[in-house]
Amino acid sequence: MNLTVVLGALELGGIFAIMSLGLYISYKVLNLPDLTVDGSFTFGCAVSAMFTVHAMPYLGLIASFIAGVLAGMVTGLLITKIKIMPLLSGILTMTALYSINLRVMGDSPNVSLFECSTIFTPFAFLGTYHKLIVIYLLVIIICLFLHYFLRTQLGLALRACGDNEGMVRASSIDTNKMKVLGLSLANGIVSMSGAVFAQHQTYSDITSGTGMMVIGLASIIVGLTFIKKDKIAFQLFAVVLGAVFYRGVLTVALQLGLPSGDLKLLSALLVVIAIASTTVKRRKKKC
Repeated sequence: MNLTVVLGALELGGIFAIMSLGLYISYKVLNLPDLTVDGSFTFGCAVSAMFTVHAMPYLGLIASFIAGVLAGMVTGLLITKIKIMPLLSGILTMTALYSINLRVMGDSPNVSLFECSTIFTPFAFLGTYHKLIVIYLLVIIICLFLHYFLRTQLGLALRACGDNEGMVRASSIDTNKMKVLGLSLANGIVSMSGAVFAQHQTYSDITSGTGMMVIGLASIIVGLTFIKKDKIAFQLFAVVLGAVFYRGVLTVALQLGLPSGDLKLLSALLVVIAIASTTVKRRKKKC
């Protein structure tokens, strides 16, 4: 395995880590299954691509985050105001985003950024590792932000909403607002990861977000299987580690000759194995 392959795996692992950190908020903190992820990731790709084409790659990151926040807000309002089930709400938003993403990309299924300046271009002087440095700098910034936010009064209320919604309501905290806030923040981060992905791959495709939900879940479950700590800092690190490990496994599998069409199957198997191992350990402790 040469250096280029290893760097590619680490870079994609970092991008998936950003996406998984967003999913961590909805899946672990709020305890809500949010299928908006596949659509909001592509939304970030599309918005970022259009800004990058017009020579505004950094503004594209900010705009993609805002776009993801709006997508998450829609899902949150469907759940809290119209009382639609979380799974169905995510599916409805994801379905609507397909058409919106096409419109954003000018009714084209893909947009090339091959000759455009990206967020990585100014750091080219750092050499071979410039993309890796930029991606993991973003990962560190998001981890620090989440570590700080989830320990604030608002963050604690958000965590409590996922742990015991009834108790939070008894404490006069609006759980509906907490759900909308959490889903908005989660999808904003997921969308930003899509923005980085598009600029890293130098293209945006309407199918870029397909399977991102499984990738995020695999990263979270695998990471938390390795590191079983309740502290926020350890859990955030576990999510990042899980994403990098997940991408590393896929890269090794490809190098060993696994057809690329079987990667989704391998992803699903990783999630099943991680969950099964956790279940077996729990049963052993009870015995």
